Amino acid sequence: MSDPSDVPARLSVSAEAARNLATATVTPPQWDEITPRWLHLLLPWVDVDGGVYRVNRVKQNTQGITVDLLTVDDGEPELPRDYIDYEQDPREYHLSTIQTVLQTHTRITDLYSNAIDQLREQVRLTVEAVKEREEYELVNHPSFGLLNSVIPSQRIQTRKGPPTPDDLDELISLVWKKPAFFLAHPKAITAFGREATRRGVPPPTVTLFGSPFITWRGIPLIPSDKLPIQDGTTSILLLRVGEKQRGVVGLQKAGVAGEIEPGLSVRYMGTNKHSIASHLVTRYFSLAKLGEDALASLDGVSLGNYHEYVYPTA
Repeated sequence: MSDPSDVPARLSVSAEAARNLATATVTPPQWDEITPRWLHLLLPWVDVDGGVYRVNRVKQNTQGITVDLLTVDDGEPELPRDYIDYEQDPREYHLSTIQTVLQTHTRITDLYSNAIDQLREQVRLTVEAVKEREEYELVNHPSFGLLNSVIPSQRIQTRKGPPTPDDLDELISLVWKKPAFFLAHPKAITAFGREATRRGVPPPTVTLFGSPFITWRGIPLIPSDKLPIQDGTTSILLLRVGEKQRGVVGLQKAGVAGEIEPGLSVRYMGTNKHSIASHLVTRYFSLAKLGEDALASLDGVSLGNYHEYVYPTA
């Protein structure tokens, strides 16, 4: 029999930590890095069979689609004949996977689950970490992430650095067919609020999911800390969403074994000779942009501009 001291450290939560959770508090463990993840809530999600989602597009040239049409006011002219061709090699989106193995010692779950279910809390926090990683990938993934899915013609730069109402209006002009929401780092949203207030047009608010969001032209600005900040600048995205709107959609595979919610599963893998139980946590997901004009980006958004207000004295 092998020496238990050969077991690598930190394979499971420690007994002391579990005992403190069970006897010294009645609250579940708090994790400050958990965010609301509004992007996941606002994206329409499509169930993908076979793990592949194909986006079929119409073939077009730089002038767009040209169909020979005739407007007739009188007479019986010969009608034009035409057809619309399709791309022969449409893009396919394959579901990505986020996985980890959660390990818990059976002694911990047996002895210290009187007030709080130790396994349930371990699973909950692991799932939260998976969801945080998912939102990061939805924004930053090199293949399908939002930031890397914007075509050059849908990218604009700020006029002077700070995000102004004029800049967001330009962004709306690029995604004018049913824009759904802006997506921005919280610091970018506050920077826009400063610029709008400076110009005497403080943005109104709207309540979604029980929380207030500022808006511009009726479009909410949704915060996400997954948009990167580099050298004091970031980007603001504008999305159209939904399959019927030819917008951005989330992709997932529902109905997998051990599913606790669509596309997310927790499966028991067994208990080893050191009494450590393992659970496989898996999330299948991706993101697809159905129309090139469904996504636009305002780049070079400066976050450090502040204004001094001088008030007249009596």
